[in-house]
Amino acid sequence: MVAMWWPCLVLALLSGLETSGFPRSPLRLLGKRSLPEGAVDGIEVYSTKINCKVTSRFAHNVVTTRAVNRADTAKEVSFDVELPKTAFITNFTLTIDGVTYPGNVKEKEVAQKQYEKAVSQGKTAGLVKASGRKLEKFTVSVNVAAGSKVTFELTYEELLKRHKGRYEMYLKVQPKQLVRHFEIDAHIFEPQGISMLDAEASFITNDLLGSALTKSFSGKKGHVSFKPSLDQQRSCPTCTDSLLNGDFTIVYDVNRESPGNVQVVNGYFVHFFAPQGLPVVPKNIVFVIDVSGSMYGRKIQQTREALLKILDDMQKEDYLNFILFSTDVTVWKDHLVQATPANLEEARAFVKSINSQSMTNINDGLLRGIEMLNKAREEHRVPERSTSIVIMLTDGDANTGESRSEKIQENARNAIGGKFPLYNLGFGNNLNYNFLESLALENQGFARRIYEDSDASLQLQGFYEEVANPLLTNVEVEYPENAILDLTRNTYPHFYDGSEIVVAGRLADSDMNNFKADVKGHGALNDLTFTEEVDMKEMDAALKEQGYIFGDYIERLWAYLTIEQLLEKRKNAHGEEKENLTAQALELSLKYHFVTPLTSMVVTKPEDNEDQTAIADKPGEEAVSATSSMAYLTSQQSHPSPYYYVDGDPHFIIQVSGKNDSICFNIDEKPGTVLLLLQDPVTGITVTGQIIGDKGSNPYSRTGKTYFGKLGITNAWMDFRIEVTTEKIILGNGNELSKFSWLDTVTVTQTGLSVTINRKKNMVVSFGDEISFVVILHQVWKKHPVHQDFLGFYVVDSHRLSAQTHGLLGQFFQPFDFEVFDVRPGSDPTKPDATMVVKNHRLTVTRGSQKDYRKDARVGTKVICWFVHNNGEGLIDGVHTDYIVPSLF
Repeated sequence: MVAMWWPCLVLALLSGLETSGFPRSPLRLLGKRSLPEGAVDGIEVYSTKINCKVTSRFAHNVVTTRAVNRADTAKEVSFDVELPKTAFITNFTLTIDGVTYPGNVKEKEVAQKQYEKAVSQGKTAGLVKASGRKLEKFTVSVNVAAGSKVTFELTYEELLKRHKGRYEMYLKVQPKQLVRHFEIDAHIFEPQGISMLDAEASFITNDLLGSALTKSFSGKKGHVSFKPSLDQQRSCPTCTDSLLNGDFTIVYDVNRESPGNVQVVNGYFVHFFAPQGLPVVPKNIVFVIDVSGSMYGRKIQQTREALLKILDDMQKEDYLNFILFSTDVTVWKDHLVQATPANLEEARAFVKSINSQSMTNINDGLLRGIEMLNKAREEHRVPERSTSIVIMLTDGDANTGESRSEKIQENARNAIGGKFPLYNLGFGNNLNYNFLESLALENQGFARRIYEDSDASLQLQGFYEEVANPLLTNVEVEYPENAILDLTRNTYPHFYDGSEIVVAGRLADSDMNNFKADVKGHGALNDLTFTEEVDMKEMDAALKEQGYIFGDYIERLWAYLTIEQLLEKRKNAHGEEKENLTAQALELSLKYHFVTPLTSMVVTKPEDNEDQTAIADKPGEEAVSATSSMAYLTSQQSHPSPYYYVDGDPHFIIQVSGKNDSICFNIDEKPGTVLLLLQDPVTGITVTGQIIGDKGSNPYSRTGKTYFGKLGITNAWMDFRIEVTTEKIILGNGNELSKFSWLDTVTVTQTGLSVTINRKKNMVVSFGDEISFVVILHQVWKKHPVHQDFLGFYVVDSHRLSAQTHGLLGQFFQPFDFEVFDVRPGSDPTKPDATMVVKNHRLTVTRGSQKDYRKDARVGTKVICWFVHNNGEGLIDGVHTDYIVPSLF
């Protein structure tokens, strides 16, 4: 995806906050005793360092801030970092008086459910992760005892995209106070060699900048250091407040002696492609502009300004037209016209006359533009070697004509037929951006939000500049057959001047001697093939710069790019395809410790003698409000353990603490489905179960009885997992596997873990002294015509599981209440119905019973319960399909 600009790092550090918590009070100097210069409300931030290491466009950034509480009482310190939307947080640690509290990346569902529960229970949910125009904010706060020190360290990574011929690292510096040791240290290593490097700061004069800034580059290496002294930070010679409040920007580009560059490290490769000096391919462009009533005033004025500037940049070989839509559709010309001086002058007059009116008919406006491009090609009105583009601008949702998003997408997809890209610009916040993004992505384009600011017309112009100069169309990057695995995207409808195509993958044979890549594309004059050959021995010698290279950077670059593209594909996928894409992206996010839209980072830290958990999330483009809560702080409290298990068909039994009644429900899903039973991000324990059906049952049907035939138990912190089937038990410790059968009687122990298999009966798994599970083996007659062996899962002791535990069973570890009344005859005379109020839902429930097989796996003990219908709807959080996961582990 092409972007308007690509920042590397932004830092905004706020500290010295009121101890009362959120919201923050204004910063001010307080204190009865003499404090070091720069201390605010007793808190001195004495060191802030931003270390940015870029290797082959892949940036590894570490933000470290150290503070000390100089006050006589405990104070709250807040750490705020704004980072690029394109970045993934990879780590956060909090160190207080030498004790480090690390962050762990976990599946996002845990964080979201905990946030909802915290809000519903009236707890403080004060940490805010806000998504702005170009940045998103990470915030965490901690109470620091008098005289104690605290260190915050945030790490994030991103692939820098090339835009307008350069890579840009944008740092917003805002420490809010004088800092004794403030430093920005950026090291850049580019095997192609660095062609230019520069840096500037908007908040400091060039004279002062010159004495605090050093920058240099030679060959493959570049270095920028910004290290202002206390005096250089002052807003005036006698002031105690800081002038470090603004933008610090580093820009660079690389040598391009050849169009492409391939780098191979540790079995992974990355291929950069950016040819220069090619003639621009003529473009046929249709602007589809929303002129509905909501565009009235400033929006329509800024749109006119931008279009007039764009017309000034049109090339004489280009063809264009304007489609305006409100309730009806208005066209400037009946067909595309060439961008001759006379036609451009007429176009300017038309643009100046554009005014807003009435409703929003996106479907008809868009289809008219697509039809016009198709017709121009069919009637040979445009050059054979030209490329077509649709750019649509709207500020709202379709509300007349065809207004169903799915139908508009289908119509556009069928009309375009993959022949050219559609780019969507969403003006402002009051629109369905997800729809615009999906619409663009499935038609080889992308969406961009235009923010309602004074520079909106510049934003529109900036977008057009990105797509104004196509140098190649139908670009395909090819590698030797069977030589590459796990390849990222390698086909692109356009290559635009000033941008760069990046492809990464894994070598099938890490001992290859030579590597060859071909890039094919259609140019303005002819078809082109660019070939890049690499001698692997020469490559190894060229990349031995250990001072600059972090060894697995290409593998991490590949993972970053793969996750980014999987998430993009996922936006338009459905059903099984979406599940597979989600599973792949989630697996990579967890493996490489990336905070992505599928994961969250959990940091447990001390707070007022209670464990506190901070959970950092990654907001999507829809989260544009400065107060969108995407991370939060909640207390981890100890609650009485509920009694819960799942057995049978598969029936879930919940004995609520303090109640005489149990609640039960079943899950009706087809065989092969894997359900999340329990997941605790604090202890790292996860339990999943796979459903089986009766013998001969249809694997695609939900009819008939189903059971659990396989269970997975993992402890992420111990790198330990157990796979239990009706035939065997496999214990995995790291890469080591131990296999047992249900004919064994054996106990396996290690630090913090005990597993006991009781022949043909059950298996007991204990983590420490206060977490115990029992798996029951149900064996049926081997020649039974219908039934087959199955498993039951029981939580015997859960005292050490945290309040963040979730899953079909795990969520009930949270305290909740219910009431049952209006008992009345049901459809079955032996099973009365009643009304249950639980979790703000009013449900009809039925009296029934299930069996507890812990003591006797053959006969069991009857448990009376109120049965909740429809897969536990109204009782479980969300719907039961939320708990379907791709695989056992």
